[in-house]
Amino acid sequence: MGDENQNENEEPIIRDKRRIDPETGRVRQPPADAEPAAEPVDSAPADDSFVQSEDPDVETTLTDADLSFLSGQTSAEELAAERLADLQRVTAEYANYRKRTEANREVERERTTGDVVKLLLPVLDDLDRAEKHGDLAEGPFVSIAAKLRASVERLGLKPFGAVGEQFDPNLHEAIFQQPNPEATSETIADVVETGYTIGSTLLRAAKVVVSVPA
Repeated sequence: MGDENQNENEEPIIRDKRRIDPETGRVRQPPADAEPAAEPVDSAPADDSFVQSEDPDVETTLTDADLSFLSGQTSAEELAAERLADLQRVTAEYANYRKRTEANREVERERTTGDVVKLLLPVLDDLDRAEKHGDLAEGPFVSIAAKLRASVERLGLKPFGAVGEQFDPNLHEAIFQQPNPEATSETIADVVETGYTIGSTLLRAAKVVVSVPA
């Protein structure tokens, strides 16, 4: 009976196995006589994919200029000058990239607008022919023709090709050559079909009659 009463009076022993001391916040060091904890057995198969790669060498993130500066071969002024040159080079490359992007965007805009305006070129040709025959001298169609031409000009459409201009094979299409003893060079004698451009894009060459020296 005495042993049973003694066991009942004994307080339970509580072992604090927490690695962080709640009072100091530091990692507890195991006592010198404590047995080392057994390493957990990894049940995963031995596979190279489970092997963690080693940390990269710190020097791999440094340039030659950084290494020279750390070793004392390069001064702080020289390193700063090289960094400034690198910054200027990157800034110039970015500026050129923006210019190329904006230029390509402008070319694409001109191409898209040109595809739409091309549908109106036959109407503009009819207006030109009507104007040559005097049909647009007066009447309500004069105002309509002016509004239509003003609208397409706001989109960037510009006509070219006029009598007396120098003939340019890059802009003009010669449908007929007319010898002229008074002509000293190839010039436009008559415009059959007006040419048009949108920005730097040639939308349509002008069809002309060319006056050539006889």
